[in-house]
Amino acid sequence: MDIEASPVRIAPWSEDDLTLLHAANAPELMRHLGGPETDEAVAKRHARYVALSAESMDKGRMFRVELIPTGEAVGTIGFWERTWQGEQVYETGWAILPPFQGRGLASAATRAVVEAARARKSHRHLHAFPSVDNPASNGVCRKAGFLLRGECALEYPVGHAPMRCNDWRLDLEAPGIPSS
Repeated sequence: MDIEASPVRIAPWSEDDLTLLHAANAPELMRHLGGPETDEAVAKRHARYVALSAESMDKGRMFRVELIPTGEAVGTIGFWERTWQGEQVYETGWAILPPFQGRGLASAATRAVVEAARARKSHRHLHAFPSVDNPASNGVCRKAGFLLRGECALEYPVGHAPMRCNDWRLDLEAPGIPSS
């Protein structure tokens, strides 16, 4: 299932996307997430993404972000289940490769992933937890129609000190999302 949100399309993650995941492990993309992962950690994450995309989408799905019409892979995005404040919700996260940033691609991909999560009709809310120090990702949340609920602390990666994040939430049962 590919979903288009001009100027991008999101396509389900596959075995062939390991190179893209290595590219998204760049220091400038991982600085708000505890730094780049080891090659072993990237391989494990890739295996989780492949498995998530092979399972029933009720638990979520990972996607590669492609430019329309060329199909060039420019980033990653997905949604997955988590328990947050006693509620089963979806969480989303994304990364757009540095040469493609600043073009609205993350916002477009996020709007597409909202539609994918909404179509599941499994959970009412979709959350995003960008670092409070990441203005670009916080801007994506705002443009995609998420509402800021405040700051929180999340342990990411697991086993590291909690990072200060903003808790953004989108109601998947509410109609529509902004187009820009």
